[in-house]
Amino acid sequence: MPKVTVIGYGAFEVEKGKKLVLALEDNGVDILHRCGGNAKCTTCRVEVLAGEFCDLSNVEKNAFSEKGIEDHLRLSCQLRVDGDVSVRPIMTVNGSSMNAGPRPSK
Repeated sequence: MPKVTVIGYGAFEVEKGKKLVLALEDNGVDILHRCGGNAKCTTCRVEVLAGEFCDLSNVEKNAFSEKGIEDHLRLSCQLRVDGDVSVRPIMTVNGSSMNAGPRPSK
């Protein structure tokens, strides 16, 4: 099983193919996902520090372009964990005045 390391939270194993946003939330990371995992709000963005994910999708490109987000970040709602990775969440419930949002679908 792949290992996800989250700066400030530790490391945990995740079943291969699981959405990163769900892996984070299920392992105690209070990641925001205000739009419910539909790549609209960009609150679930993470910085990928090590490991690889698939190339940036058009959905992510469009969301980042509309919001003026830096292109080195990724949307955790659009990523599936297929190997070991290390990430840093950009927005969390604890670091904001917002609630997480609806749970993203699988």
